[in-house]
Amino acid sequence: MKYHILKRETIINDNIENVFDFFSKAENLNLITPPVLGFKIITQLPIEMKLGTIIDYKIRLNGIPFNWKTEITKWEPPNRFEDTQIEGPYNTWIHEHFFEESNGNTIMKDKVNYRSPGGILEFIPHNLIVKKKVESIFNYREKKLKDIFPEKN
Repeated sequence: MKYHILKRETIINDNIENVFDFFSKAENLNLITPPVLGFKIITQLPIEMKLGTIIDYKIRLNGIPFNWKTEITKWEPPNRFEDTQIEGPYNTWIHEHFFEESNGNTIMKDKVNYRSPGGILEFIPHNLIVKKKVESIFNYREKKLKDIFPEKN
C-alpha cells in the first residue's frame, strides 16, 4: 500500500538557529495547530527533544477524540528532524522537517508520508475527509508561522 505525500515549503523570516529552536520546543506546537483540533500535549513539559523522545498528545478530528503518540526518529539540529506516529488516528504518519538557511531567512520543507485508516478502502476517507483536513492543518500552520516570524523591515 502506498503512502499519501504532503510536501510544503515555507520561508520563515528568521535565521536557522532561531527557527530550529522554535520547533525543538514541543509546547510551540500549540501555537501553530488549529484550535479546532483541541490539541493538548500530555507529556510533562518541558520536553527534551532528541532522538528517541516520545511525546503523548490528545487531539480531536471531526469531533472524535484520539490519543496520539509520536517518536522523534531523526534528530539533526539545526537541519532536520522527523517525528513518527507510534499510536494515533493515522495508519502511518511520518513527518520530516528540513531547515535550510537562505539570506538570513530559513526555508523550511515539510514532507509527510501518511495513510488513513480504512484498509483497502482507505482512499474513501482520504479523498472525502483526510486529505482536506491535513492540507488545512498545514495551511493554518503556515499562516501562524508568518505571524510568529513577521517580515523584517
